[in-house]
Amino acid sequence: MDVSVPKHQHKTVCQTEYDTLKKVILCKPEHMTIKDVINETQKHFEEDNIQVKTAKEQHKRLVEELRSHSIEVILLPVQHGLPEQVFTRDIGFVIGEKAFLSSMTEPIRQGEEPVIKEFFHNQGIPYTRMLDTSIEGGDVVIDGDTVYVGISQRTDISAVGQLQEELPEYTITPVPLHEKFLHLDCVFNIISESEALIYPEALPQQEVDMLAERYNLIEVPENEQFTLGTNVLSIGRKTIISLPGNRHVNRELSKRGYHIIEIDLSEIIKSGGSFRCCTMPLIRGE
Repeated sequence: MDVSVPKHQHKTVCQTEYDTLKKVILCKPEHMTIKDVINETQKHFEEDNIQVKTAKEQHKRLVEELRSHSIEVILLPVQHGLPEQVFTRDIGFVIGEKAFLSSMTEPIRQGEEPVIKEFFHNQGIPYTRMLDTSIEGGDVVIDGDTVYVGISQRTDISAVGQLQEELPEYTITPVPLHEKFLHLDCVFNIISESEALIYPEALPQQEVDMLAERYNLIEVPENEQFTLGTNVLSIGRKTIISLPGNRHVNRELSKRGYHIIEIDLSEIIKSGGSFRCCTMPLIRGE
């Protein structure tokens, strides 16, 4: 890193999942619908589908809350035919000062990549395009010089080697998921330098043991994993945005001194993503 440039002047910088959030990308759920079922949650809610009016109201509440904490919120332009565009986390990610453009697996999501690419160009943000592999930002979890990469139906093991080449100063650690789980952040999320949320049944025991050596693991029960209890969003200073219905998670976090902001995102969750999925941090800092 060029130490002569203050952190806040960098266009992108994210070293953890829990430093103070300064700048973040979201996208309104204008065209949200369960069209082609691409995960277990959507399968459950396929008949109900998405009430777009409710989803938009819930998303607006999230944006307002973020802005009330002096976080700069960028809203991507909404495109027709992209029902999953609300989940901005997946289309790109920042590690350190480097921005990456994901390589999406599902055809229904592949049109999202040009939108973020254009944003990067317009903002003068240099980025690395992940080629000849598949990777989505929901599988990328950062903590200092370690990057955990979920190996899932959306992220291929070959992405680990590519990231290691781009980031030689980091340790890129693959974390295989059991098949039915969508992304790593649906079952694991780091909330401080010493604590993390986990749904252990989603991971091989060897990986759970490896994570337990580094973190005090807060286990999420099965019913709250279904409502994405791990997929909270830390905005820094032990403040976390979480779903009101995930009472066990919220109680456990409160006991540990976290301030919980409860926001109903239940309509958006029907499509398989929650607060972390809906936000792509560009800048986190002290």
